[in-house]
Amino acid sequence: MGSPAPHHAPDSPWVQVLDTQDMDQHALAQQGWALQYEQLSPGQFQGRIHQVQLPEVTLLREDTSIALRQRGRLDDSVYGFAMALQDSPDLFFNGQRVPAHAIMCGKGDEVDLTTPPHFTLIAVVVERSLLNPLWERMYQKPLAHWLEKQLVLQTTDIKAQNLRDLQLTVLDQASALAHRQHDPQALRQLRDEILMEWLEALPSQVDTSELPNLERRKKLVDRACELMMGHADEPLSILEVCSRVGTSRRKLNYCFQDVLGTTPIKYLRSLRLNSVRRAIRQAAPGVTIQDIASHWGFWHLSQFAQDYKHLFGELPSDTLRQR
Repeated sequence: MGSPAPHHAPDSPWVQVLDTQDMDQHALAQQGWALQYEQLSPGQFQGRIHQVQLPEVTLLREDTSIALRQRGRLDDSVYGFAMALQDSPDLFFNGQRVPAHAIMCGKGDEVDLTTPPHFTLIAVVVERSLLNPLWERMYQKPLAHWLEKQLVLQTTDIKAQNLRDLQLTVLDQASALAHRQHDPQALRQLRDEILMEWLEALPSQVDTSELPNLERRKKLVDRACELMMGHADEPLSILEVCSRVGTSRRKLNYCFQDVLGTTPIKYLRSLRLNSVRRAIRQAAPGVTIQDIASHWGFWHLSQFAQDYKHLFGELPSDTLRQR
């Protein structure tokens, strides 16, 4: 197993390759970013992070074994560009279904990504201070305003495959150079090469006319989730949720399917089980599994234990022993 990279000066290159068996450890290992993961499909989590920090740029490959929702933020001063290594119909970015050969991009102040099982993400995160002048040199105009949003943009299958191949190659080459910590010119050349490949893969015209509708659907889903999690010990019925957010049951189901690829009931159950698991791991002495389960609205303990084992591959008592 790898270990997190030590702290470095901002402009000092470093490499991290970390294999994880814990979803929360995996999220925390992505240095400088505030992310939380929720497990959505059955199985035991296995993950790997390959991260290379170069001046003003982070290169990333992330492998995960189970379906997840990743939420949080990177930083207000960065922009991210990401792509699936293998295309999937069950990939959603900021409430948008991600088609084959598409790039997810936008400002780093918000991340909301729902990924399928056995998934690999490649990404580059770049500081505004580098992207701004590079964009102006390449296109003779200011940085595109749509990069302030969270967008899914289509590219061609050839450009997508070239980008995937180059990202993996540059990750390996930059890792080798950063480990030796010399030849900064070679590192800058690699950095600029991969950045230009990502930018050249973007479409020349971007249509944002559908974005307001997408944002409304996502806000409705987020509001429903906040309501449901705000009444964890006495879960609201779906009809109560619909009444409080001001929508029909049919529309709520449609929005959840459109934004997250699942139903409200199924998603809420997964969220509550994830919350139970975290609470068990952080429980003070004397707090019982029954206490935690009832706090999160699970009153039938045998059914709760069965649902918990189905999702996480172990009983709640196993989680307690492993703390």
